[in-house]
Amino acid sequence: MIERRFVLDTNVIISAGLLPHSIAGQTLGAAANRGRILLSSTIADELERVLRRKKFERYAPEEKRLRFLASLLQEAELVDVASTIAACRDRDDDKFLELAIDGHADCIISGDADLLVLHPFRGIPILTPRSFLAWPNPDAPATPTPAEGE
Repeated sequence: MIERRFVLDTNVIISAGLLPHSIAGQTLGAAANRGRILLSSTIADELERVLRRKKFERYAPEEKRLRFLASLLQEAELVDVASTIAACRDRDDDKFLELAIDGHADCIISGDADLLVLHPFRGIPILTPRSFLAWPNPDAPATPTPAEGE
């Protein structure tokens, strides 16, 4: 079986780390079980900056949040991104498109409307976490439609 490759945006990963039983947490687990999670150094740095925010203390101590990140970094595939893409209306989200292209991703998982509106991007589906979980056969080439309002 061919190993699938997935890009998850920062908000999905952060939500999964803070709330492991949430839809985002289920999505991260499903993506890890179905294939490889792709990260770039830029996204890894952003994850660390965000996970250090004091406002997340109510969910978990900083040490636990950074252990989550260390575990993710150990399991994920770090991709050297060389592409420069300017396609998203929020330019800060172009890094996920760049990672998907250079990492040969099968899917981008995001709840961000600025990314979802691009579905599919250069043939790569952009799905909400809920849509990804509902993807009936992860080995099928069919491209599901992102759910409205997620």
